[in-house]
Amino acid sequence: MDSSVPFVLLLLMCSSIMVEAQLKVYDLRATDLPTVVLLTTDAYVTVSSGSTSLGKTSVRYNDPNPWWEEEFSYFYAEENDMLTLEVYDVDLLFDDQLGVCQRQLKVGTYQHDCFLTKGGTLHYTYTLG
Repeated sequence: MDSSVPFVLLLLMCSSIMVEAQLKVYDLRATDLPTVVLLTTDAYVTVSSGSTSLGKTSVRYNDPNPWWEEEFSYFYAEENDMLTLEVYDVDLLFDDQLGVCQRQLKVGTYQHDCFLTKGGTLHYTYTLG
């Protein structure tokens, strides 16, 4: 048997392991969300990786500085996939989007602050690995 065959098999196995990794998104919180005519924001966040929706947080009512306990995991994330977090304010007719945060995934653990287009900041942490 050719001695290079086991090396090639090992290389193939390692490359397939490195391609997919577990993504964990957690510690989502926002600060200074906008207030409209004495109405405080009723906010929630949707989370997706690439084209896959990972879910959404619960709604935090009347809180300009909400913190969400939910954690989101995805086992098929890949480095360079786009992580997207969208912040919404619940309204009667339709939910207003307060801002979108996008980040290209890298292996490791990162904390980010994202400035929302309608005011406020979303803070979050993700781990890919």
